[in-house]
Amino acid sequence: MTASPNTLARRADLVLVLVDMQERLAAVMPRREQVLGTAAKLARTAALVSAPVIVTRQYPQGLGHTEPELEQVLLGLAEGGATVLSVDKTAFCCSCEPEFLSALSATGRMQVVLVGMETHICITQTALDLLHRGFEVQVVADGCCSRNESDHDTALARLRAAGAIVTTSESVMYEAVERAGTDEFRALLAIVKG
Repeated sequence: MTASPNTLARRADLVLVLVDMQERLAAVMPRREQVLGTAAKLARTAALVSAPVIVTRQYPQGLGHTEPELEQVLLGLAEGGATVLSVDKTAFCCSCEPEFLSALSATGRMQVVLVGMETHICITQTALDLLHRGFEVQVVADGCCSRNESDHDTALARLRAAGAIVTTSESVMYEAVERAGTDEFRALLAIVKG
């Protein structure tokens, strides 16, 4: 029995999108460390399975650059040959920025895995718009946050109802790697144990 195409993260079709994980925004997030750690693990896993990563920054003049520890991970992955694309934006919805749509289109992939800040604003608007455009969307619950947990929880419920898959980071990571007993799987275990 095969799974329906919108249920599993698929290495050949997924693109990881890290939304607005910036210094000033992250500073006010109660789950900052968890979400940044989750994003780093997902980025490493994306590189492991040759999936591209798109990083967005919302109005960097006001919210700053990508969090330094996450930026270091991304730079290391790019230096190692991973595809890491960056897009600055002012629209809350990533796909309302032509540069983002160009970067996403250039990947040739239709499954978008979203991680970032804030769940009820940029993540929700992006997910809903991408669903409307025909993309499969997975939102990583432990990789997203809002200043208020009730906003985060409400957004996840709304996204489920709209047809997005709400998942966890380890689900995405293990689905993308697919099987145990390989060198890739051993590399994944090292990422998970972090």
